[in-house]
Amino acid sequence: MAGSQRDSGQAFPVYIAVVAALLFLAFAYFVVGQAGVLRNSAQTAADAAALAAAEDARTQLREGWLDVILDPGQWDAFVKGTAYDSSSACQQAAVFAAKNDGARGDCVPLVGQQGFSVTVRTQEGVGLPGTEARNAVASATAVIEAKCSFTPPVEPEPEESEPDPDPTEPQEEPEPDPIGLTCGDEAWTIDPDDPVLPSAVDLFTVRLAGDDE
Repeated sequence: MAGSQRDSGQAFPVYIAVVAALLFLAFAYFVVGQAGVLRNSAQTAADAAALAAAEDARTQLREGWLDVILDPGQWDAFVKGTAYDSSSACQQAAVFAAKNDGARGDCVPLVGQQGFSVTVRTQEGVGLPGTEARNAVASATAVIEAKCSFTPPVEPEPEESEPDPDPTEPQEEPEPDPIGLTCGDEAWTIDPDDPVLPSAVDLFTVRLAGDDE
C-alpha cells in the first residue's frame, strides 16, 4: 500500500507537467491562429486603402477634365491620368485603413505608372507570454490605367475673302466641331454646346496590382 502511494506521489508532478505542456501548446496554436487573422486584417486594410487612394485620384481626374473640356489642348494630362493631387488621394488611404482596423504606415505614389503603394500596420498586436506583441504589417499597390484616346480637332485654315462692304455688320463665329473620344471599344462624342464626359469608371480602370494580369 505504501508503495502504491509512493508511485502516485511520483506520477503527480509528471501529470502536472504534461497538462501544462498541453495547455502551452494549445495557447501557442491559438496565438498562431490569431496572428493569421491579424495578417488577413492587415491585408484587407492595405487593399482597401490602396484602392481608396487610386479611386480618389480617378475622381480628381474626371473633375479636372470637366474644367477644361472645351479646350482639347489641355486634355493630354487628363487622358494620360497624370493630373491629380497625390496628397489628397493618400488622405483617403489613411481614412480607409483606419476603417479596417489598420494604422496607415505609408502611402507612396508609384514611379513609372499611375497609382499608389500603401503599407498598413494593425493597431492590435499578438504574441506569446513573455514576448513583445507584434503588429501585423501588409502592403498593397493599386494602379490607375487610362482607357481613352482622342484626336484633337483640326483648326480650319482661314479663308481669304473679299473685304466686307459693311464692316459694321457683326461676323458670325464658326461653331466648334464635336470632339471624338474613344474609351476601350466605345466611341463618345463631346458636344461643345452640351459637353458631357463619360463616368470615371469609363475613363479609367482602377485595380490592385496583380489583378487581371
